[in-house]
Amino acid sequence: MKWSDFSKLIKLRLTFLVVFSASISFLIGNKVDGGSIAWGNWVKLVIGGFLVTAAANCFNEIIEKDLDKLMKRTADRPFPTGRMNTGQGLVLGLFMGLAGTYLLGSLNILTGLLSVFSILLYAFVYTPLKRKSPIAVFVGAIPGALPPLIGYVASHGKIDAIALTLFGIQFVWQFPHFWAIAWVLDDDYKLAGFRLLPTGKRDITSAILIFITTIILLPVSFLPTYLGYGGPYVGAISIALSLAFLYLAYVLLRTLQIVSAKWLMYGSFLYLPVVQLMFLFDFIGKGK
Repeated sequence: MKWSDFSKLIKLRLTFLVVFSASISFLIGNKVDGGSIAWGNWVKLVIGGFLVTAAANCFNEIIEKDLDKLMKRTADRPFPTGRMNTGQGLVLGLFMGLAGTYLLGSLNILTGLLSVFSILLYAFVYTPLKRKSPIAVFVGAIPGALPPLIGYVASHGKIDAIALTLFGIQFVWQFPHFWAIAWVLDDDYKLAGFRLLPTGKRDITSAILIFITTIILLPVSFLPTYLGYGGPYVGAISIALSLAFLYLAYVLLRTLQIVSAKWLMYGSFLYLPVVQLMFLFDFIGKGK
């Protein structure tokens, strides 16, 4: 198998973002405990998280192989082109899923269970739901928000208010993020029968719902400071980024143009890692 095929199979850029989010939350969880960083466990999380995410994406592409043929952005994936058959993909996906779950489960049982839940929900609930209802975005936002929760639990060992805050920020962020992508790619998605925009099309109602979820992100992103886990710098930067993000959503609401959705999409890629890194740096700065 060529590296280019493998990277498309596991959606390498998406997998990298997932692992980044989990690894940052692992370090936050470690700082909460006040001990030195267990780098061996961090490596287990990174490798295990990579394998679990790669497995979920592999299963997703197996299920959607016939649909991927219909869309321009996915037509060159290994299954639609015949460069890999589903049997090979299934074996590889099972191996990565089992190996990744084993590594994450070796950190603690809850981390392993959360990783299994994320695979099942993403690959076998969200994936088939994409063609049936826009509610798929809500369902998909759950496994999409699990990486920071998994990373934190892998380090801290339990779910607490900080874990739920990290989960909540990423959960709410996904709505404007995914809907912006769906707005840009709506024509391509429709070729495969995917219904991901709130109303199923680029209209004012979809834009309003995108704008509303971006408004919700404003107080949610301030939760670390409000609850006393993040300092004033985290709060100030979170508010500033959220207002900038909200402005991009407003521009989309006003124009309903694809180019505006693209800017919102680009903004979403910047927003999340900056907020998560600031949260981490604040913990380090306070010596927690």
